[in-house]
Amino acid sequence: MKLQFIINPMAGGGRAGKSWQSVRNDVERLFGTLRESYTSLPGEATVLARRSLLEGCDGIVCVGGDGTLNEVVNGFMNDQGPLRPEVLLAYFPCGTGCDFIRTLRQSRNILETLKGILPFHTKNIDLGRMRYRDHRGAPLSRYFHNITSFGLGGEVNNRVNRSRKRLGGFASFLLATGVSLLRYEKKRIRLRVDDRFDEEIRSWNIAVANGQFHGGGMWVAPDARIDDGLLHVTVLGDFSFPEVLVQLPRLYNGKIYGHRKILNISGRHIEALSDETVLIDMDGEQPGRLPLSIDIIPRCLSMVIPRDMA
Repeated sequence: MKLQFIINPMAGGGRAGKSWQSVRNDVERLFGTLRESYTSLPGEATVLARRSLLEGCDGIVCVGGDGTLNEVVNGFMNDQGPLRPEVLLAYFPCGTGCDFIRTLRQSRNILETLKGILPFHTKNIDLGRMRYRDHRGAPLSRYFHNITSFGLGGEVNNRVNRSRKRLGGFASFLLATGVSLLRYEKKRIRLRVDDRFDEEIRSWNIAVANGQFHGGGMWVAPDARIDDGLLHVTVLGDFSFPEVLVQLPRLYNGKIYGHRKILNISGRHIEALSDETVLIDMDGEQPGRLPLSIDIIPRCLSMVIPRDMA
């Protein structure tokens, strides 16, 4: 196969570049001479992925974190859908959070990942397509593979991305969550899910999920499946600050739906707006703010997955 490797050496605070160099020779022995591209700027992985598709590659291997993977995914897509739906996407996780691989049950070790995906096993996965506003108020459209959240999640992600990420994924997100909880004020948001739900709610955070995990291991959507054609919405409602601290373990133990102030709604079209400034977290990046609308695009991307998920 004609594979293109796209590597973000700065992902995970620079750990991705070091991890890749430590295994590069082993990967080359498996695949032959490697076609490599290295990113140096935000958004560059999208440009590199799209160029590779137009040049006729058979597959793209992303080496980086969830943010890098999001950029590569957007290189596969345009407003009409996938540019070349037959092209495969594989992921070697080397970032801060790497939450998407928790849903895939994929190792963070590149060589272990190779053992799990060779020979190639694939699944056609769903993507979310989001229309939103950037920080200057301009309308934009973007795809996501894992989770988009808004509220506290946007604040946490903004704080993590400004840090040096030396503590690793879980600790970096946990520290940022603690600091953000102390400073954040709940937002009043109008939320619509298909024709099933339409209410103004006061909320800490709302997650719209294709995958199950985000924020360095928060299990916010245990029912989500990457190929079920649905978006799974988890609303952390009008908790007091002491209640948030008591209920915090629910974010990690898979029992998040067991409280009356936590809503679980599924649908294919989501809208959210607010009179307040509400930041967005999309696949580990902080691209803008509400208002937004999200649609599910079913099984539009062919992804290489561990053999026990095939």
